[in-house]
Amino acid sequence: MTKEPTHTHTLREIYLAGGCFWGTEHYFKQISGVKQTQVGYANGITEDPTYEEVCTDKTQFAETVRVVYNPDEVSLQFLLALYFKAIDPLSVNQQGHDKGTQYRTGIYYTDTADLPTIDEAYAREQQKHNQPLAVEKQPLENFYPAEEYHQDYLDKNPTGYCHLPQALFDYARQAKEEMRNRS
Repeated sequence: MTKEPTHTHTLREIYLAGGCFWGTEHYFKQISGVKQTQVGYANGITEDPTYEEVCTDKTQFAETVRVVYNPDEVSLQFLLALYFKAIDPLSVNQQGHDKGTQYRTGIYYTDTADLPTIDEAYAREQQKHNQPLAVEKQPLENFYPAEEYHQDYLDKNPTGYCHLPQALFDYARQAKEEMRNRS
């Protein structure tokens, strides 16, 4: 029987906006080391918005996923690499068929110590493109959890709408298995 290591890091968090939060959350839930996800609204100008208010384009919120992870199991660098695989980083206020400011892409951090890793991932992605990335890179100003029916939406509604292809979820699960096999 293998004994679990006693040196455990504190869980960390990053907030990622990748278009419709139903698919973005489901994607990150597949990754080994991700301990919790929560969909919500980030970096807007009102307090405690509803989904209907966010959809008006007047609150300036982005549909965002709070990703809580164990850095002993998965690195922020790896999470960001997977994030960039799931978005069109050049698209402004649109991912897939979803259009509106709430569908913009963004990386929102709560710890400035994460900024060098975020900057590095951002720069690596920028090298692949001839135009500036449309991905916001900002400190998290505010985050309000979305209504309960949005949480774990694709688990509750397996045939529900999703802008991400099934192959991407399979890829994230596979990445999870590859990581586990390496450790």
